[in-house]
Amino acid sequence: MVRLPLTPEDVERGQRLGALLRRARGDRSMLDTALDAGVSPETLRKIESGRVATPAFPTIAAIADVLGLSLDAVWAEINQPDRGAVPAGFGRAARARLAS
Repeated sequence: MVRLPLTPEDVERGQRLGALLRRARGDRSMLDTALDAGVSPETLRKIESGRVATPAFPTIAAIADVLGLSLDAVWAEINQPDRGAVPAGFGRAARARLAS
């Protein structure tokens, strides 16, 4: 299977996703978050650093669930260049972490 090269938009979206997950994770350890989501800490590290710009949907769904993020909110955040706003759909705990 040949994988198409990522567009600059794909790379930027992956970086926004990584930043969102890092903010939502707050002080929670990467290891605990990854294990609770059923992914390896290395996978979470790569997603958070933007090295994996297009992670698999089930991976993001599992991480978002552990962090109390709705998939609608994740989608809205990564598809908007404006990072200042906290999208609707974030759980109360995730909103508090993002606001700090």
